[in-house]
Amino acid sequence: MKKKENIVIIVLLVLMLIAIVGVSFAAFNFSQQGNTPNKITTGSITMTYEESDNTISLNGALPTTDETGMVRLNPGEYFDFTVSSEIVGDVNINYEISAKEVGDGTIDGSNIKLYLTRLAEDGEEQLMTPETYNEETTENTYTGRPSGEMSLYTSSMNSSESNNYRLRMYVDEGYNPQGDGGGLQFTIQVNVYGEAGDLPPGAGETVIENLTSGSTYDDGTDTFITGEDPNNYIWYSGKLWRAVSVNNDAKTTKLVTQWNISAIPYNEEGNSAFEGSYIEEWLNDTTVDGFLGNLRDYENFIVIDAKWNATLTTSSSKPESTTIVEDAVGLLNYYEYVTSYRGTTYSNGYLNNGLWWWTLTPYSSSDVWNVYRDGSAAGDYPSNAAGVRPSINLKSSVKIVDGDGTVDNPYRLEGDNDTILSGTLLNTRCSGEYIRFGNEENNLYRIVSHENGIGTKIVSAAPLKSSGTFITSAFDSNRSVNYSSTNTIGTFLNGEYLTNYVDFNYRNMIEESSTWYLGTVGGGTSYKLAKYTDTNMSSTTSATTSAKVGLLRLGELMAGQFDRYGNADYNTEYWTLTPYSSSYVGNVDRLGHAGDYNPSSAYGVRPSINLKSSVIITGGEGTKENPFTLALQ
Repeated sequence: MKKKENIVIIVLLVLMLIAIVGVSFAAFNFSQQGNTPNKITTGSITMTYEESDNTISLNGALPTTDETGMVRLNPGEYFDFTVSSEIVGDVNINYEISAKEVGDGTIDGSNIKLYLTRLAEDGEEQLMTPETYNEETTENTYTGRPSGEMSLYTSSMNSSESNNYRLRMYVDEGYNPQGDGGGLQFTIQVNVYGEAGDLPPGAGETVIENLTSGSTYDDGTDTFITGEDPNNYIWYSGKLWRAVSVNNDAKTTKLVTQWNISAIPYNEEGNSAFEGSYIEEWLNDTTVDGFLGNLRDYENFIVIDAKWNATLTTSSSKPESTTIVEDAVGLLNYYEYVTSYRGTTYSNGYLNNGLWWWTLTPYSSSDVWNVYRDGSAAGDYPSNAAGVRPSINLKSSVKIVDGDGTVDNPYRLEGDNDTILSGTLLNTRCSGEYIRFGNEENNLYRIVSHENGIGTKIVSAAPLKSSGTFITSAFDSNRSVNYSSTNTIGTFLNGEYLTNYVDFNYRNMIEESSTWYLGTVGGGTSYKLAKYTDTNMSSTTSATTSAKVGLLRLGELMAGQFDRYGNADYNTEYWTLTPYSSSYVGNVDRLGHAGDYNPSSAYGVRPSINLKSSVIITGGEGTKENPFTLALQ
């Protein structure tokens, strides 16, 4: 790496003051008295930061939603500033905007949200989604930012330019001002750091550079990671991923989830096209029901206009680029999968997870390439409900900040490496993150979504056990396909489960009643019908029931398999609450498929519940190795 010759540290002396008094809302009070330029010149570099020597105060402010806080435009409700540079010669500046709590604040930073945008000719460009104040535990040697500050935005410049930014800060909607006594304060100092030097390597470049097992293969366009078990595990947005390849030009990194996140039909019978398919819709669905809508800050992490090669082929060779689909999320195509085990066998390749899952690639006009549990692949009917392993492309600017790439210590990404979360509301966290909930051997759960808008839907990480053996239950001994609190499995979940598997402290966190959607999803039909009357999602189905405890729907997040077929410690087939027909109920089998089964048959049970909005995190990092611990606020 080229020696860093220039160091520019620019401290922004802007204090933002929050004073919460009473419970009536008052707008920001802000008076601007002119701009004060800060300029530092070192050799061939000049960077200027223009600040306003003022404070922003909220008087009698109530908490607000992200939707409101992100768009405030009245005078005093936002703060604009400029970072510009004058560069002579061949030099690159890596710079970072950060925030640091100063003074003796009397409201915890976990109740404060910050939101940064860049001003452009056509409006505001989001640079970060609203984030709770959270200080980084490590420094950034590429920008000069020290530890103990919250990173807001990182970028680089190698030519003279000027960028205008807008910062908003507000009280999180989850904060309860009742009884706080008023007069609360929270003050931050916003800093801009800059340092000359090489661009830091992207996530994929770091993975490849640090490989201690496996190898690489460059096909002229992408550099693939190959082999049996390379150290290419990445933890992002509550899920374990594998780094598959790095684009040679754009330096973007393709990831795929290690496990099957759900199981749905690929498309209608006889239609193998990815574009317009059920699976494309599920992957890119930005609502609470889809994958993309539950992916953390995806605008900051992934390429949203990525190109996916969905060209039909019966060959394992690199396909022509005749069918390209532009999406944020896709699947691996057949060629990418085959290339991953180059130099070994398909059974030993690192992408063989012992389950059945869809690739992106049509095998024919009516079949799609599907990977089997032994790692082989063949064409399969798109109407079948096989496992889904989403794939994304990380932006070249995304950096690795922790971990060693092993399964027990996966790489962690900058901006997704939260470590001090005590006091944070659970309803701000990501689908897939792990929590401690319940008793003894059944105390590991995962976040599903925030379906009811205020609370957190969770599900047991694996089907329930008793003395190390999976318990089983009929869905309904009377062969009803409709879940309720009084059918066979519903009686168990809303009775014995609450008594023997969940103690009082945990039971008190559960919403007393939740709505469970019972729409029917048959072969070759859309996952949306499990919850909605039609695929336009114009209204929810009238087929519902109310209960404290339920099950996951077919096609819902976390309704997949998260260990290999045959692992008797973690993997068994289990019920969903989605009817397949008037006679059969949906079930996720040990291979990761979803199928239809007689409701009087006995299979595993994965309870799902909605936790109250007042549940807070008391410790942990949300990983399988260090799950969140909880308390009721």
